[in-house]
Amino acid sequence: MAMRGLFWLVLLFAAAVAIAILGHFDVGHVLIVYDPYRIDVSLNFAVLAIIVTFVVLHVLIRAIRNLWKMPERVAAYRARARASKAHAALRDALANLYSGRFSRAEKAAHDARLLTENGAPAAVIGALAAHQMHEYARRDEWLEKIGDKDWQDARLMTSAEMRADARDAEGALNALAQLESQGVRRLQAQQIALRAHQQLKHWPEVLKLVKQLEKREAIHPAVALRLRQLAAENLLRDRRHDPVALLECWDGLPLTERQTPRIADLAAELLLRLERPKEARKIVEDALAQQWDARLLRRYADCAGAEALPLIQRAEAWQTDHPDDADLKFTLGRLCLHQQLWGKAQAFLEQSLALAGDNDILKVRCHRALARLHEELGHTGEASAHYRESALAIKLT
Repeated sequence: MAMRGLFWLVLLFAAAVAIAILGHFDVGHVLIVYDPYRIDVSLNFAVLAIIVTFVVLHVLIRAIRNLWKMPERVAAYRARARASKAHAALRDALANLYSGRFSRAEKAAHDARLLTENGAPAAVIGALAAHQMHEYARRDEWLEKIGDKDWQDARLMTSAEMRADARDAEGALNALAQLESQGVRRLQAQQIALRAHQQLKHWPEVLKLVKQLEKREAIHPAVALRLRQLAAENLLRDRRHDPVALLECWDGLPLTERQTPRIADLAAELLLRLERPKEARKIVEDALAQQWDARLLRRYADCAGAEALPLIQRAEAWQTDHPDDADLKFTLGRLCLHQQLWGKAQAFLEQSLALAGDNDILKVRCHRALARLHEELGHTGEASAHYRESALAIKLT
C-alpha cells in the first residue's frame, strides 16, 4: 500500500509539472458560438475545463452508483460477518472438544451452524461433545442433522464408533452394515466391528476380524493373541455340554490356538468333565509335543481314565528329554498312585519334592499326594506328617 501511494504521489507531481510547463504555451483559442451567445476562451482553459468536468462527472456517477448498491453491499458485509463468526465458532468448537470442554464445544457447534457449509462438520462435533457427556438422545439429534451426501460416510462411521464406545453393539453394527452396503470397507470399520462383536460375544466373528486385522498389521500382536485365546476359550465353553460339538469346535480352531497350553488345558478339562479321557489325553500330548508346560503335565495325570499304564509309559519316555523336571516327576507319581504302584509313586513324588526348589505350590501338592499314599498303605503317622508339611508350605500373603 505504501508503494502504491508513493506511485500516485509521484504521478500527481509529474502531472502538475506538465500542466505548469504547458501553461506557458498559450497560443491557441477556442471559440464557441451559440446564437446569440459567443464564448471565446484560451485553449489551455478549455482543456482544463474538459478535464475538470470529466473528473466531476466521474465522481458524481460513482457516488450515485455506490448509493444505489448500498443495500447490496450492506447485505454482503453482514453475510461476511456471519461467515467469519461461524468459522470462528467452528474452530472454537473443535478446540473445546479436544480440550475436554464438551459443553462449550456443543454451544460453539450451534453457532457454527449459522453458516450452511459448516452444518455437517458442526453437527459431527456437536454429536461427539454430547456423546462425551452421555447425552445420547441429543447425540442422535445432532447426527440426524447431517443431511449432506458427502458427509454420510462420516456420519455412519462416527455413529458406529460412539455406539460401540457406549456398548450399544447392535447400533454400531447396524451403522457399519449401512456403510458396507455402500461398498465402504475401511480399516477403522473393522476395528469398530471387532469391539462390537466382542461385546456381543460373537466369537467366530472376533476370530475372523482379528485374522484380517493381523494381515493389515492394524492390531498389536499381544492384543491379537489375547483376543484369539479369549475367543477360543469362549467357543469351547459354549459347547461344554456336548462332546461332539466340543470336538468339532476344537478341530475347527487354528493350529496356533490348539497348540497354546492354556487352550489345550481348557479343552482337556472340558472333555474330562464329559468323560472323554482318550480325546483329552490326545489333546494334551499334541500340545506338549509343541510346547512343554507344567499346567499340561498336571492335566495329563487326570487323563488316565481306567488304565494309566500307557500314560505312565509315555511320561517315562519324556524323562529322556526332561530328566530333572519336577512337574513331570509329580505327574508320574500321580499316575502311579492311580495304578496303585505304591513304590514307584512314592519314589517319583519324593524326587519331585526334592526338585521343587522354591515352587511352594508344587511342594504342597507333593506332600498331599504322599499323605494320601501313606493313608492307602495305613501309615497314619507318615500321612499326618505330610499333611502338616503341606500346611506349613502354604504361604499366606
